[in-house]
Amino acid sequence: MTAEQHDDQLHEDQQPADQHDELAALPHTAGGAPHSPPRGPFRAGDRVQLTGPKGKLTTLSLETAGEYHTHRGVLRHDDVIGQPDGSVIRASTGDEYLALRPLLNDYVMSMPRGAAIVYPKDAAQIVAFADVFPGARVVEAGVGSGALSLFLLRAIGPTGRLQSFERREEFAAIARGNVGTFLGAVPDNWSVTVGDLVEELPDATEPQSVDRVVLDMLAPWECVDAAADALVPGGLIVCYVATVTQLSRTAEALRDTGRFTDPQSSETLVRTWHVEGLAVRPDHRMVGHTGFLVTARRLADGVVLPNLKRRAGKAEFSDEDVEAWTPGAVGERSASDKKLRKVARQAAAQARKVAAAEAGAAQPGPVEGDR
Repeated sequence: MTAEQHDDQLHEDQQPADQHDELAALPHTAGGAPHSPPRGPFRAGDRVQLTGPKGKLTTLSLETAGEYHTHRGVLRHDDVIGQPDGSVIRASTGDEYLALRPLLNDYVMSMPRGAAIVYPKDAAQIVAFADVFPGARVVEAGVGSGALSLFLLRAIGPTGRLQSFERREEFAAIARGNVGTFLGAVPDNWSVTVGDLVEELPDATEPQSVDRVVLDMLAPWECVDAAADALVPGGLIVCYVATVTQLSRTAEALRDTGRFTDPQSSETLVRTWHVEGLAVRPDHRMVGHTGFLVTARRLADGVVLPNLKRRAGKAEFSDEDVEAWTPGAVGERSASDKKLRKVARQAAAQARKVAAAEAGAAQPGPVEGDR
């Protein structure tokens, strides 16, 4: 067994409490999300996105004396450190790599994952359709790997408040690490509660005190009543679901409460284009279906939504139909606990590296008289 394998096995044998203590040690900020994209030359601890000769993207963290190995040679991290953003770096073979700091959408596509992420195209629609604004009080359920949390934190700004709920401690740990890595620290205007939203939300918020609720989970219909209790009149709920059966049951659950406007449903497809000279055509591949969004507004207490005039249709369903929409029937793929613990450690370690780099950059350098 190699030293690396021994160290990995040692971590796997530790108790979950050790993992919790490790994540609790992540740096925090006093106040809201402080992040603004880094500027200036690359430094150790920064993440860099390298574009290779064939257009392949690689994201890595810079380390002093570190090396990036490919089948075509080696690129030294020290050759990147100190260079300005947008530089071209040569590998040992002479191959050129474009070095850029990754954008938020680049980061979420390459960060450690324990659960499937909300893709940037859907996160953008959630922020837009939910009208998430600076200073908003937002509740998020199903934190996953923290991708949507990052978009929401950026939208609410330092004066807003994001409360995230996650049933699995492993997912919550990965999300904390990923958010800490990108922002340089875990912001104090973001909390992650491990537990069921229906049970935890009443104790975490006052009734009618939340502006927006975002549900990204297998069975959001189970949380509709709890969300309605927390939302202010006129507040908005957004549910992100993957299948048509989930879409149908979620929409019907919102209607059945009588506390929301008629739900609106949509999906977003992204098709990129190849544009080179006179060769202008759609790309052969596109980002197709990832999920559906269901949105509705909270009605004032005691208000009855006027009936909409509709054509007769197949709006009725039986108990057998409902049974086919249960979470067990829908199915859920989940990673093993061992893998989740490993990803959580990776995310936490990366967050500490970024925090150390930020702390080093903040220290004043020697003045002329000290040399």
